[in-house]
Amino acid sequence: MRKITFPLTATVLLILAVSCSYDNLEEYYDEIICDTTDVSFSETVFPVVERNCLGCHFDGNQTGIDLTGYEKIKDLVDQGKFVGNIQQAPGFVPMPPSTKLDDCTISKVVNWVNDGALNN
Repeated sequence: MRKITFPLTATVLLILAVSCSYDNLEEYYDEIICDTTDVSFSETVFPVVERNCLGCHFDGNQTGIDLTGYEKIKDLVDQGKFVGNIQQAPGFVPMPPSTKLDDCTISKVVNWVNDGALNN
């Protein structure tokens, strides 16, 4: 029984050790698909603002910047600040300040702006 148990246990441990790895999709795929088609304010842009901006940028906040609706966001878009801030480009205040939005999310917002920043 001991002659079978040791090889079996060693094989199981070896299989577990090999199978327990951190898989990074970028290692397997040259390009992660980011769908920037059909980007809209209500379905794409505003949910990003809700998740990442409204904790600080609401009506009456200390920052003086209110992002609670389309008109207020569009004003920043027209000033050229909205995209510069979320891209964390030089000369702009990086937003959100504690992290950077992922490239796909930024691409979707940029696409919305390039398509006219419509209230759709």
